[in-house]
Formats: sequence, C-alpha cells, structure tokens
Amino acid sequence: MFDNLSEKFSDAFKNLSGKGKISESNIEDTLKQVRTALLEADVNFKVVKEFVTKVKEQALGEKVIRGVNPGEQFVKIMHDELTKLMGEEHTPFNFDRPLNPILIVGLNGAGKTTFTGKLALHLKKKEKQDVYLIPADNFRPAAKDQLIKHAKSLAIDYFDSDLSLHPKDIVAAGMEEAKKLGKKVVIVDTAGRLQVDEELMGQLVEVKESLKDPEVLLVADAMTGQEAVNVAKVFHEKIGLTGTVLSKMDSDARGGAALSIRYVTQVPIRFLSVGEKMSELEAFHPDRLAKRILDMGDVVSLVEKAQETIDEKEAERMMKRLEEKKFTINDFISQMDQINKLGSMSSILKMIPGMGGALRQMGDLSPAEDEMKKMRVIINSMTKKERDNHKLLNDSRVERIAKGSGTKQSDVKEFIKKFEQMQSMMINMMGMMKGGGMPNIPGMPPMPGYRQAPGQNKKKKGGKKKGPFGSKFF
Repeated sequence: MFDNLSEKFSDAFKNLSGKGKISESNIEDTLKQVRTALLEADVNFKVVKEFVTKVKEQALGEKVIRGVNPGEQFVKIMHDELTKLMGEEHTPFNFDRPLNPILIVGLNGAGKTTFTGKLALHLKKKEKQDVYLIPADNFRPAAKDQLIKHAKSLAIDYFDSDLSLHPKDIVAAGMEEAKKLGKKVVIVDTAGRLQVDEELMGQLVEVKESLKDPEVLLVADAMTGQEAVNVAKVFHEKIGLTGTVLSKMDSDARGGAALSIRYVTQVPIRFLSVGEKMSELEAFHPDRLAKRILDMGDVVSLVEKAQETIDEKEAERMMKRLEEKKFTINDFISQMDQINKLGSMSSILKMIPGMGGALRQMGDLSPAEDEMKKMRVIINSMTKKERDNHKLLNDSRVERIAKGSGTKQSDVKEFIKKFEQMQSMMINMMGMMKGGGMPNIPGMPPMPGYRQAPGQNKKKKGGKKKGPFGSKFF
C-alpha cells in the first residue's frame, strides 16, 4: 500500500545528500516534496500541514545532532513524527472483567465479518483467550452464515442467533449463553449499511449501552481513503469508539487513511487486516509502520511472524540433517513451504531494512515467484524415492517427469542442476556455521564480518554471475 509514498519520500531525501548540515534553505525543497507526496497519498490536508510544520521545527531545532549525516537525521525526525501522528505505540486490550465484550461496527463492505473471524483467531492463538462469537447482523442474513463458517473452521464457539429479534435482544441472549459457558471474551458482529444513517446508529447505541463499556472497534476500508476517516469521525461522535481497524491494507490504495484516522478521531488504530486468510491480521504498531514507509524495514515483525509460522521441530530436524550433510529435494520443498507461510517474497523483503529501494530496482517479482511455482510442479511429478535421492533421475525418469509436469526435459535437467547448487550451498553453510564462519551465497556479494568459504563466489570468465536458481532474483 505504501510503495508509492516510500518511493516519493526516498526521492525527497536525496535533496539532503552531500549537505554539511540541515538548514532552512536546504530542507525547503525536501519538505515541498514530502508535502506533495502526503497529499497525493490522500492524507488529510490539515494533517499534512501540521506534520510538515512539526518536521520543520524539529529539523531546525536544537535536537539536530552536529556531525550526523543530515539525510539520516532528517529520516529519523520523519520517523519520530510519523510515529506520533499514528499513535506512538500499540494499544492492547485490557481483559480485566469476567466477561469482556468487543463490539464490531462499520459500513457494509468494509470487512466486519471477516475481521471478526480474524480477531477471534488472533485472541485465541496469540493471547490464549477463550472466545465466543455472536452474529448480530439481522440486516444481512448471509453475515450469520459467513461468521458461523469462520467459527467452525477456527474451532471457536458461537451463538446461534435468532435474527428476527432486535440486535439488542440478540446480544443479550448471546451474552447470557457466553456467561453460562464461562467464556472470557465475546465478539459481536453487528449490522452495517451502505452509508451512515440514524436507524443504524440508534441500534448500535442501544447495543453498546446494554453491554456496559465494551470495546468498540470500527472496521474502516483503507481503500476509501479520506472517506474512511470521515466515517470513523461520525461513528466516534455518535457511538464512541475505543479503536479502529483498517481493512484491505494489502491493496494498492494510497494509504492516506492510515496516516489520518488517528489524528482526526484521536482513537487508536488497533489492527491492520492485510489479506484474505484468517491468519492475515497484524496488531498495529505505529513505529513499525513508520519504518516500513521510510524503508527502514521491520525486523521485529518479521521475527515475530517467523516465530508464529515456522515449525520449530521441522527447523531442528533440518539442522540435524544438514549437520549430517544431507539435503534432499524433499527437504528443499519443506523449506519452500516454511518460507511461503511468511508471505509473498515482496512482503518479506520489505521488512528488511533498505530492501524497499532494491525491490523498486528489481521491478516485478512475479517472474521469480512463477519460477518457484514451476519448480514445485516438477517436484510434484517425482516419486518419493526420486525426491529422496535425485541421483536416480536418469534420462528416462527425466522424460517421464517432464511429461507429468507439462514442462520440457531441459527444464527438469535445469532444476536438477540448480538443486545441486542449493544442496552444496546449504551443506557448506552449515559447515561454516559450525566452524565459526559463514559461506557466501552464489551470486551475492560477500557478507561483511564473516570469512568466505574456500572456493566460494569465484566468477567465471565470459558471463555474468547468477544466483543458485539462475535468475536475477535467486
């Protein structure tokens, strides 16, 4: 979502390269570009005006450190101000009551029901809460079916609502059932409308009052930009929100809602919905998002995601096999699966500091991802024995695999060659790690601070060095 904004900021910061210090004259052009970039990203104009003023005050104030690269210092000031703009820190839930209700509100199409399922999974897995779901949308009957489907797939208990009742009565009956079952957290999915209206607001106010100080989360569609901010403002004035959620953050929207909604409503952003899968929900950390926007990476989130998705036992098994100098095609496909759980290639790389600019230079990563899919099809056409021992792959087997995968024999042979390079690299890497060093990956520059494995990364004459998978990406 923030790719375009990140690129514009990066271009703006170039104005400060080579300058001896930050001064009003040499940051004026940078600030103009920053202002334009924010307005183009659909950030509220009042927010832009105040943000640029604060950045300028900080840049020209006493906090600027002498002797520090002015470009880097300016990025640090931008990071701090962006973080303040979006709320400074994550706002967690406080489940200090025997029964803690969470009311989900918003307009139709914003993704309330999907978010309700995602939040239930998040609270169950990450916060170890006993969650109960109440479908209270009697305006769109299909919402109940959708929520129950999510609940069943996530193994979460739900209330079988009578949609002929008033929402307040549905919620009262559901809360009574949750109390009997000894639940800790209850999430209520409410009705939306195509636009804000008094009837909707009246129903929501009644439901909120019956729950006695619940968490009230507004799900706002990030793709609608400033309209999402306006909707949040109205809902907060009429009902009283305790948090907002931005859905569809994986879209190509300009991102203005994320940078405006906290400032306009003074209500914290609690979560970002970043995909269609139930697991694709991120707790909102303003400092981390500011780093992503400024191409400073988000290593903390990457590590957290790895801890959640990577199978620890599988990782230990792989380490032992590499110590025994074993790495088969089955091991390779297992590693591919582990990486895929982290997300797309571009989403992973964006979390690594400085990779945003590199990604823009690389351009479209889909050819590399298509290459990986092609490898998987070839592997799936092999027998178990062949995957365990690729040395069995003689010409007749290669011909059979090519026919089974719909590829050419030359494609299969090329994959075998690339796999052998990967196999050698993985085994050598383990050897170097045990010996206190680190080998260099073929096709990549030497890693600073590690000794190079003997014979690694030697360039051959008459050709450009490629990665182990033969492309500019691998």
